[in-house]
Amino acid sequence: MNSLTLLSPPAHTTLHSSTLFTDKACPFLQPHSHSRALGFCFPKPLRPPAQISSPFRISYKFRRSLFPVEPQLSDVDEDDDDDDNDDEAADEYDDVPGEASDGVEDEIETSMATSEAPASRSDEFKWQRVEKLCNEVREFGEELIDVEELASIYGFRIDKFQRLAIQAFLRGSSVVVSAPTSSGKTLIAEAAAVATVARGRRLFYTTPLKALSNQKFREFRETFGDNNVGLLTGDSAVNKDAQVLIMTTEILRNMLYQSVGMVSSGSGLFHVDVIVLDEVHYLSDIYRGTVWEEIVIYCPKEVQLICLSATVANPDELAGWISQIHGKTELVTSSKRPVPLTWHFSTKTSLLPLLDEKGKSMNRKLSLSYLQHHASGDNSYKDERSRRRNLKKRESDMCYSSFASIHGQSSLSKNDINTIRRSQVPQVMDTLWHLKARDMLPAIWFIFSRKGCDASVQYLEDCNLLDECEMSEVDLALKRFRLQYPDAVRESSVKGLLQGVAAHHAGCLPLWKSFVEELFQRGLVKVVFATETLAAGINMPARTAVISSLSKRGESGRIQLSSNELLQMAGRAGRRGIDVSGHAVLVQTPYDGAEECCKLLFAGVEPLVSQFTASYGMVLNLLAGAKVTRRSSESNDLKVLQAGRTLEEARKLVEQSFGNYVGSNVMLAAKEELTKVEKEIEVLSSEVTDDAIDRKSRKLLSEMAYNEIANLQEELRAEKRLRTELRRRMELRRMSALKLLLKELENGHLPFVCLQYKDSEDVQHSVPAVYLGKVDSFDGSKVKNMVYTNDCFALNAVVTELNVDDTDSQPNGKPSYFVALGSDNSWYLFTEKWIKTVYRTGFPNVALAQGDALPREIMRALLDKADIQWEELAKSELGGLWCIEGSLETWSWSLNVPVLSSLSEDDEVLKMSQAYYEAVECYKEQRNKVSRLKKKIARTEGFKEYKKIIDMSKFTEEKIKRLKARSNRLSSRIEQIEPSGWKEFLQVKLMIFYLVTFK
Repeated sequence: MNSLTLLSPPAHTTLHSSTLFTDKACPFLQPHSHSRALGFCFPKPLRPPAQISSPFRISYKFRRSLFPVEPQLSDVDEDDDDDDNDDEAADEYDDVPGEASDGVEDEIETSMATSEAPASRSDEFKWQRVEKLCNEVREFGEELIDVEELASIYGFRIDKFQRLAIQAFLRGSSVVVSAPTSSGKTLIAEAAAVATVARGRRLFYTTPLKALSNQKFREFRETFGDNNVGLLTGDSAVNKDAQVLIMTTEILRNMLYQSVGMVSSGSGLFHVDVIVLDEVHYLSDIYRGTVWEEIVIYCPKEVQLICLSATVANPDELAGWISQIHGKTELVTSSKRPVPLTWHFSTKTSLLPLLDEKGKSMNRKLSLSYLQHHASGDNSYKDERSRRRNLKKRESDMCYSSFASIHGQSSLSKNDINTIRRSQVPQVMDTLWHLKARDMLPAIWFIFSRKGCDASVQYLEDCNLLDECEMSEVDLALKRFRLQYPDAVRESSVKGLLQGVAAHHAGCLPLWKSFVEELFQRGLVKVVFATETLAAGINMPARTAVISSLSKRGESGRIQLSSNELLQMAGRAGRRGIDVSGHAVLVQTPYDGAEECCKLLFAGVEPLVSQFTASYGMVLNLLAGAKVTRRSSESNDLKVLQAGRTLEEARKLVEQSFGNYVGSNVMLAAKEELTKVEKEIEVLSSEVTDDAIDRKSRKLLSEMAYNEIANLQEELRAEKRLRTELRRRMELRRMSALKLLLKELENGHLPFVCLQYKDSEDVQHSVPAVYLGKVDSFDGSKVKNMVYTNDCFALNAVVTELNVDDTDSQPNGKPSYFVALGSDNSWYLFTEKWIKTVYRTGFPNVALAQGDALPREIMRALLDKADIQWEELAKSELGGLWCIEGSLETWSWSLNVPVLSSLSEDDEVLKMSQAYYEAVECYKEQRNKVSRLKKKIARTEGFKEYKKIIDMSKFTEEKIKRLKARSNRLSSRIEQIEPSGWKEFLQVKLMIFYLVTFK
């Protein structure tokens, strides 16, 4: 399609508010001051509205009014096809129960506006149909309102899940709707608002963000008019007594504090029939989730709740909880996206599908082994691939976890993996070039920091994504905006905006963000760099969503995205009626590759988890309360009441939390299953003990065969114990030599070392690093304080049975902790146990320039700046191996640490003592002795029967291992849903008492 087709205004021209009627006969849908204030957003009128015979609301129909009106350049046949496709899609969703479809008003109206529909329908705007329905209800009564009447206000067929939700609402039930992002949940709330306004009652619409509240405010005013829609946030209070009041969730919670469970004048809930809780999956948010729970608990039971949630794992639990504490609640779910979503993965040189053709496992071309062979030009991978085709049956059931091992990724060290990943990290320009070449723009690019969003815009300032016509339109809109709001212009973003890129985050002024949203919806901004808040329902439909990283910085360091957050952001991709498919692009980073992306994607959606916590505000409001006015049901008189509650009343409220509901139902089932699993583990464990194996052997073997094997087995166990002791002694001798060597290097240059360990999956890693020093020598360091105060770093292993000659060479039998900076820009904290070797080469401890500090001092200062949240990589009785991520300041140092392949064995300076070599020989001799005993046992008379018993024991041990994994998952789930609230409430109450008493 010609680009001008997408960029031109709709054919249905809208009218400027100043040119319309001034008749006040109908109070419904009058022009609003906000629309007049945003003058830059309105086109000039083309003709008088002669065909309209009554006064009505005059706001523009499409939010494209930012630009001058031009003829719509589109093909009639193409428009007819769009209409047919929409009808077919609606039919398909009607036939399949529970499937979702996109009912978001702006998206659907924009796509349908270019269609040639029958004149009787297309000539009426939605707000006209709403007004007509309201007039009919006033004339003929509320019985006229049904699902067909409400569906008739839209110019398209609504989807089945939307219809089911509206029917449940009309039956008087509260409704929980769980459907994918951008599937059309807002339509349900809008239909409820139409019914509520027509009845002459009020509806509250809550959102988690001020930006989202502002956007819903604008959208609802287009439908209901200025006088019928209000806004209440921390920044704005517009028309607070309107029939439809948009607000942030915390505002409603604070209103409900004043009159928990009752309708009162003080709470502002007079004549409120419906409360819409948009983005109710925020209930799981660790910082704000308690607000949604409190609203449901405090809300008067006569008020209907409409809870709109993205897809979660336990919507039935949410609906059951609301039904129990608030009233009859119906659940409506949908799992089908209206626009299919395709997953991609971006590397430095390519943009590839993330999944294979079946969509069940990772694309083999994204495996680390493939990338390594591809980068080196090695063709052996292709030969290996032909051999793997014989495993087709097994590969068909292969999941992501087995894929990595089949492709040899387990043989790669951590250093190899990091090297490959760093070499594949794309620049913003690399990924953008692929998106543009494949016609995947416009795109929302999620970056988890404001600074990152702004830096990306500046990086692309010289990359023009607009043609001359589009640039002139943006320039014209910018001039109008500057004239209207000169103080709201974000000068640092202007240059990028003229190239088709913009930033959208909380650091931008609301007016500027609205301006960017208008340009994006118009198609004049091709890429918006945004923080994750944009994923929370803000209507900026795009063809592609790019997620820049799988982790983000939190209050306690970097935290991994949840699968729900990933799906929420990816769900912004795909515009119904415009795109055949939406595109979600994940990007290679130094820390996350395609394997991690697939692991997160295949993890599935997570359940809602209660975050109910007692705060000072909650305690004060529930116990102190406020004076409220309540209407008596008998005399219809207003009475002044005190809303303060007793401790027992407060306890009843607090114990109604979602966590307690789940705890009393789901947790009971989880605990029963956990008990069953633990009993099975106990029974199976008793079958693999030495005594159990001994009993089975006595039954199957003859007495002579049993005695022979039993005696040899006892001898084998004794020899194994000795082997373990000799291995430990060998390790201690080696550590003794290392301790002396590292002591000599404390004040010299900073040598390179090789650290070696095996991770939890038994994969061996070798990490080159530059040695910094012994922790004991870091006086006043945070690391030293941490090691000495944290029990996790306790060292209990001591050298035993040392020869007399060794006491002088090893004054201290305990291992010690050391610090090194790895080539992967990670700090490592370790004991001698994890050092494979020490090299002669290293960093010279000489100042780089006169007056500068020495490298050792600089690196120690950088270590003190690092976070103290260390991650344990491996552990042993001789001390653990820990690491934390370095900073940008340490990056240049880590780049100078050579890879292991460039370090020669001739450079190794680790010289062992004679005692060590003797210990090695003793260990080897003992290991051979154990091996000979095993062979001797294998040649005994009853070994075949005995081996069957051993094999069965190994099988049982594997089963125990799986059951323990199941037990851990159940324990984790129980910890998540552990009931809480009242103890915290009492603790906060006690703290308030002390503060007031002893102030």
